[in-house]
Amino acid sequence: MTQGSAKAVMVVNTKSRSGQRSFDRACARFAELDYLVDAYAVDDPSKLSETVTEALWSDPEILILGGGDGTISCLVDLMVGKGVRLGVLPLGTANSFSRSLGIPLDVNGAVDVIVNGAPRRIDLGMIGNDYFANAAAIGISPKIAETVPHLAKRWFGRAGYLSWAALQFLRFRPFTLIVGSGAEAQRLKVVEVRISNGAFHGGTELVESAKLDSGRIVVQAVKGPFKRRLIHNWAASALRLKTRHEDVVEFSGTALEIATEPPLPISIDGEVLAHTPTTARIAPGVIEVMAPRPA
Repeated sequence: MTQGSAKAVMVVNTKSRSGQRSFDRACARFAELDYLVDAYAVDDPSKLSETVTEALWSDPEILILGGGDGTISCLVDLMVGKGVRLGVLPLGTANSFSRSLGIPLDVNGAVDVIVNGAPRRIDLGMIGNDYFANAAAIGISPKIAETVPHLAKRWFGRAGYLSWAALQFLRFRPFTLIVGSGAEAQRLKVVEVRISNGAFHGGTELVESAKLDSGRIVVQAVKGPFKRRLIHNWAASALRLKTRHEDVVEFSGTALEIATEPPLPISIDGEVLAHTPTTARIAPGVIEVMAPRPA
């Protein structure tokens, strides 16, 4: 470690797509920059939490996490209150959290941000008592997350993921969303719900009003009883068409009660970890992350 550089540890989910190759490249790039890290390659995702806990025993200034959105979201809980700064190596399929931060998606670019970027204090979202980094969803996203074969993501990347999503879409049904409680509750028929701390979902900017440091959680619902509305919203968002705003309704606040009819699973940054009813809230400014320096 060069004089004046931060004490850093790196934990990489090498089971993620291109994980081992990216781990090796990241180690090489850190060495090129004369930036020493204690590096852990983890090929069994069930051991990631244990490895991060062990890594935090050395009281590092920066904890570098390598993997997809699900990896980062599952591990970020372990950082809260530890005074450690987050560094991100985006090695997943969508990398929505990194996109929301403006972190380059290539290994060299991400490493350069960790070494030469600027600390940025950000919020985390919460579903119940579980922190999440970027986004949670109700609707087709949990259905995909519950059923997608891991090898489809590992070997075929985003194309494989989207092909599986198309199959699940045929089996999906619209549902009723309830926001709030009692006489103040609002009910509407929807085809998808996005609970957002960041703007990106599935690698596409869908919730532009959600900011990682706004101090508010945003619940965006794609309204209507027909699945074609969701297809239109996805396409319009990808193409940045103004009509994308016509498909959605948004709620925001520091905490929002959410229920559905019928009760449904919730995917949190790509992993099914909760069910409705629940409360979505914001944890303002609870961690710092290395981000690109402002232009």
